[in-house]
Amino acid sequence: MRTGKVATAVATASVSVALLAGCGGDSGDEGKPFEGQSADDIAAKAVEATRQAKSVHVKGDTRLEDGSTVTIDVSVDQEKNCQGTVGAGETRADVRHTDATLYLRGDEQYWRTALEQQPDAARKMAPKLQDKWVRMPANDASTAGVCDKQGFIAAMDEDESERRGMKRGSTTEVNGEEALKLTKDASGGEKLTLYVATEGEPYILKTTTEGGKNPGGVTFSEYGETVDPQQPPADETVDMKELAGEQQT
Repeated sequence: MRTGKVATAVATASVSVALLAGCGGDSGDEGKPFEGQSADDIAAKAVEATRQAKSVHVKGDTRLEDGSTVTIDVSVDQEKNCQGTVGAGETRADVRHTDATLYLRGDEQYWRTALEQQPDAARKMAPKLQDKWVRMPANDASTAGVCDKQGFIAAMDEDESERRGMKRGSTTEVNGEEALKLTKDASGGEKLTLYVATEGEPYILKTTTEGGKNPGGVTFSEYGETVDPQQPPADETVDMKELAGEQQT
């Protein structure tokens, strides 16, 4: 498995957060931890444990082919409650999802970048959106993903044939937790590495991609912690759908 992509689009333009890494398996050694288990088995258990976790903090970045970097730093739970930041290049936006509504807050440059495919809208709307919590339509496909824990875990495992061929490495530490390292040299020239917790649940703690077109990495932490984003104050909120309608009249 290659941790495919955690994709999100910000506002009415897509800003892909493609976090690539990988996991897979060969028959491992007989040393602890995971004694007698192959890398395939360990990777599968790690994916399932991460899928079943009630919540997780996800932080990472990846470089796109145009040289820009996209980032994600959010806490999210099974009910899609989430809060944190997303970014592309030099721009960042705060994000919250609560009560089935997604809110984004960025500066003017962030919205100009997000709306760059719609230059007229960017010119008119960006100044009105800056530093406001922008309420996105609940069914807006362009924003699906950033606060969908199960969705991005599923995306990581969408091609199970890629969850093959990794080798067990040594144990190391990720943010103070012991982890078993699994590695794989992929066909695209990337070196893929997966770090799996050795104590308690076999959660994914970190994935990295070195080389290739989209190097980057992501860490997973704070499993099971409460995610309780607060709805932004009404006087700091702008409705994207209503504002877009006003611009067309």
